[in-house]
Amino acid sequence: MIGTAEPSGNDARQSASEVGALASVPDHILARRAALGSRREFEEIVRRHGGALFRYARRMLRDAGDAEEAVQDTFVAAWQGLPDWHGRSALRTWLFSIVAHKAADKLRKKRPTPVEEIFDDIDASPLADPEGAARYRDLRTALDAALQSLPAQQRSVWLLREVEDLSYREIGEALSMPYDVVRGNLSRARVTLGRRLQPWR
Repeated sequence: MIGTAEPSGNDARQSASEVGALASVPDHILARRAALGSRREFEEIVRRHGGALFRYARRMLRDAGDAEEAVQDTFVAAWQGLPDWHGRSALRTWLFSIVAHKAADKLRKKRPTPVEEIFDDIDASPLADPEGAARYRDLRTALDAALQSLPAQQRSVWLLREVEDLSYREIGEALSMPYDVVRGNLSRARVTLGRRLQPWR
């Protein structure tokens, strides 16, 4: 987000040295300095957390371009909001909260992704026979209907855990949700889906 000219010679060595020095600075100190207008410290925040935010956004949006835009918007909002961030939560948690909202806004404007697309990477080759293939299609249709019947919060938690393989902690950070609430939503989603999909067990 913050562009800099390509350094050379002594400038390159100095730049690398500065990055190395900042690498050991705790997040809350970087944030405090960035809130006072230091772009160097903010660039370190971007370097440190940008990759994780992009991975999350890409998983949620399933589109690299949309994910990049969501992360860009996240860092714009973070730069503007840092003066009001007082360290009540970890910087990483705060950034995930912002990107989760940005991704959710984009998802509301997009066509919902059918479950058939979400599970396209599942190997259906063992179901090559017509009867097995038909049963597999019926199962995916039933799963689609079951997922759509879940409250949005439960559906989001289930997809992040079961499809995207995020940990409970990561889900909590992404959705600004306490650990116990994540567990509760996931448990209720599993019970509902298990009941709805009982005929396929």
